[in-house]
Amino acid sequence: MNKLVRNDKVGVVYSPEFGAGWYTWNPDYPELVFDPVIVEYVESEQMEKLEIYIRLKYPTIFLGALPHLIVEWVPQGEEFRITEYDGKESIEIKRGTTWMIA
Repeated sequence: MNKLVRNDKVGVVYSPEFGAGWYTWNPDYPELVFDPVIVEYVESEQMEKLEIYIRLKYPTIFLGALPHLIVEWVPQGEEFRITEYDGKESIEIKRGTTWMIA
């Protein structure tokens, strides 16, 4: 899977706004999180070009989160997951999480 790496961090695309998730509402396409073209378009706020690119490359995905996408730079090799509540996604870094044991 192609990823955009800068300063030993990987660009991760997600939607932190309520309404619709990006990855969590399109789980069959994990590459949406890392696609270097998507990362570049989101960072440069070229949303019209981004929409054209996505419609051509991923014609069957749900685009409800498109206006709310942001990029977070996660340290390369770090384990993380994207969680969602009511469309609002969050990135959770594994090492930064305290787990409880019953």
